[in-house]
Amino acid sequence: MAMSHAYDILRAGHQPLRPLFAPRSVAVVGATEKDGSVGRTLLWNLIQSPFGGTVFPVNPRRSSVLGIKAYPTVGAIAEPVDLAVIATPAATVPAVMQECAAAGVKSAIIISAGFREIGAAGLGLEEEILAIAQKARMRVIGPNCLGVMCPPTGLNATFAATMAHSGHVGFISQSGALCTSILDWSLQENVGFSAFISIGTMLDVGWGDLIYYLGDDPQTRCIVIYMESLGDARSFLSAAREVAYVKPIIVIKAGRTAAAAQAAASHTGALMGSDAVFDAALQRCGVLRVDTIADLFDMAEVLDKQARPKGSRLTILTNAGGPGVLATDALIRAGGQLAQLSTETVAVLDQLLPAAWSHGNPVDILGDATPDRYLKALQHCETDPNSDGLLVVLTPQAMTDPLAIAQDLAHYVQTRTSSTKPILASWMGGQGVKDGERLLNQAGIPTYAYADTAARIFSYMWRYSDHLQALYETPVLPRTLGTNHPDREHVTQLLTQLRQEGRTLLNEWEAKSVLAAYGIPVVETHIATTEAEAVTAADRMGYPVVLKLYSPTITHKTDVGGVALNLPDAGAVATAYRTIQTNVAQAVGAEHFAGVTVQPMIPWKGFELILGCSTDAQFGPVILFGTGGQLVEVLEDTAIALPPLNTTLARRLLQQTKIARAFAGVRGWPPVNLAILEDLLVRFSLLVVEQPWIQEIDINPLLVAPPERVVALDARIVLHRSEAVIPKPAIRPYPSQYVSPWQLRDGTPVLIRPIRPEDEPLMRQYHATLSEQSVYLRYFHLMKLSQRVAHDRLVRICFVDYDREMALVAERQTPTGSEIIAAGRLSKDHFGNTAEFSMLVSDPWQRQGLGTELMHRLIQIARDEGLSALHAYVLKDNEGMIRICRHWHFEFTPGDDPTVWFVRLCL
Repeated sequence: MAMSHAYDILRAGHQPLRPLFAPRSVAVVGATEKDGSVGRTLLWNLIQSPFGGTVFPVNPRRSSVLGIKAYPTVGAIAEPVDLAVIATPAATVPAVMQECAAAGVKSAIIISAGFREIGAAGLGLEEEILAIAQKARMRVIGPNCLGVMCPPTGLNATFAATMAHSGHVGFISQSGALCTSILDWSLQENVGFSAFISIGTMLDVGWGDLIYYLGDDPQTRCIVIYMESLGDARSFLSAAREVAYVKPIIVIKAGRTAAAAQAAASHTGALMGSDAVFDAALQRCGVLRVDTIADLFDMAEVLDKQARPKGSRLTILTNAGGPGVLATDALIRAGGQLAQLSTETVAVLDQLLPAAWSHGNPVDILGDATPDRYLKALQHCETDPNSDGLLVVLTPQAMTDPLAIAQDLAHYVQTRTSSTKPILASWMGGQGVKDGERLLNQAGIPTYAYADTAARIFSYMWRYSDHLQALYETPVLPRTLGTNHPDREHVTQLLTQLRQEGRTLLNEWEAKSVLAAYGIPVVETHIATTEAEAVTAADRMGYPVVLKLYSPTITHKTDVGGVALNLPDAGAVATAYRTIQTNVAQAVGAEHFAGVTVQPMIPWKGFELILGCSTDAQFGPVILFGTGGQLVEVLEDTAIALPPLNTTLARRLLQQTKIARAFAGVRGWPPVNLAILEDLLVRFSLLVVEQPWIQEIDINPLLVAPPERVVALDARIVLHRSEAVIPKPAIRPYPSQYVSPWQLRDGTPVLIRPIRPEDEPLMRQYHATLSEQSVYLRYFHLMKLSQRVAHDRLVRICFVDYDREMALVAERQTPTGSEIIAAGRLSKDHFGNTAEFSMLVSDPWQRQGLGTELMHRLIQIARDEGLSALHAYVLKDNEGMIRICRHWHFEFTPGDDPTVWFVRLCL
């Protein structure tokens, strides 16, 4: 009912970062004529670059600077100022910012250093500056930065020696020194930028702001980032998840080999380093991480020029064996694989190529290869269904014509219509191949000096494509989650009681009761504080049994001789009880022994796994899964992921481990039913995001006996201390507080709830119920059903970042399942505290009060989320939407188009 692209229209008119990149006027505070000074360089760069605006030097001791009239203060400038570039000593910056605020300056770039990097005094200055900027609604880049370039407009508000070329790469860096190095490199390599941003210490404008801005910028096709620290993890991930789907985001982060944060006492904490968590976070939002500056820009180029591969299989076509072998090694090391040529392709190549060709991949077409041989081999290799991409390698041999081969390859790529497989090239050699290399680059075929570099880049491309595919592959709802709801009340009461007692370590029985409350199978466990109680418990459950130390203080029982397995009778139980008691007393002291737990000895043959969670200071809870048992730290076969998980993400987590290969069946064992494990992982992720007081969980071992028996044999849970600041999950979990039933006017019961990724099939059915009129009123134009239900479109609708969007659906139960009969959505503005709303009720269910109720709930959610206003564009013919908006007292303003209302509700 509301205009789908109204958000884009409104955003174009309200873009608070625009003055930083396209100012109409710039004040340089600290402008001077002193040779070699930052103030002089800033002013010179601004007046040398034709950005189309006015430059005002500000210097209280001079009447002019570089022949331009100077002003004693920003307030003395008679014209409005969009951007202030500040290069004065740190101690003076708060006063300068106060002047800018009073003069109505829209934005500032603080070049000056001497803030948090010098300690508490500098941090205090930053806090003072931020308070001024927030009160004046002024956006600030810096401090301690090189500045900002916008090459397409000619803006150069930096003190760099040269201006970057114009192009389509948006570059953001925390290091000013690295900026200048990359700038020099880009000029040599002819790499162009849509924006070149040094952000310094991110006092105000951070990663999320800039990713959103560059995501909206039509000049930017790819975003590359040099990062030293993350800052606001939620802001970064929220922006990256949205933008990476349409524009590649590539990150290089310093500190990959730095010592990890101190390991927690748990296995999970010991196996989880901060850099590994950062990797998992990037995977979760579809961002690609690379290791070198060269890879950073190589990937920006290749993702701009070539389609993403649908798989990891590369075909290498070469006129020399050595480069093919090196490329193969690089490909495999980077996680790719050689395509296995089909028998049909081999048969055709046998007819085309000399008898001495390699008869496999790499396809060595020999050193005397002509342009025609290259082209025909390429054509047939590209059509092979087993190949996902091609690398064409040329070495300059006496009979080789690099330019002619490049001409044929370029023409073929530019005129092909039936394939989207990426094609990369490596024209190896010096000056003799430069003309061919230049021609290929002009044709959109990325070229590399060495074949192994090209193969590694292809693997990066596949990794990026695979991350996106995993994020937006439609999951299924876990089969038990809809029928076996977690007993949240039990867990909340238990944890509250323990915190009131001042305890942070749950005993084994308590930990297992928490897991059981979330539907995670646990082994039967009884606490025995005396030898007699242990024997009685063992007699009751039957032999053989296991005895484990019961202690409020000891974490790892095996380390102190606290585990006895396979006890066959009462005598063995009594002996084991005394042995454990003695072992603990000798190892750490008798006061650490509080009894034992008695459990049945599980006879299943299966895999010992670990499933755990630890809390990261930046990203909140992080899940770990892998091979468990006593050697878990030695084997280090684990993978990590950010919760919450769905079944697709759970399966991807499983597949990252080596043990997962055995789940398909090994040495006579039947395969594991992966759906059972996926369900368990989803439930576990629900536990860790719904119970924020849990700091760590270890389930080790988690026994999986094929095909589908799973049980937690041991568990350990640690709570945060009462005074702790608990990090939120980096990705906001499903907002279950907005789920509640309602009735239509005719008495039909519906459930109104936030949308889920699993809803894609239901949304496809929902769109089939819409009339052309409803579609037109909602989208302002007709849209074919095939377009509305395309997977790429529906994933944007169903895969909601609840931090930025809130979409509600009304679900009705039917004899064959359920159906969605209405949908409403709030989309928060990137740069404000308002949101666009939209709503559409299925035609058979209109005039049942559902639209009014959905609007009521959207308004309430907006208030709960702290929004200040809702808005939308509505066609004047849309009587139903207009009636609803008038019911809720929206303000109506005529739009630029006379057929449209702009409606707004202040909250």
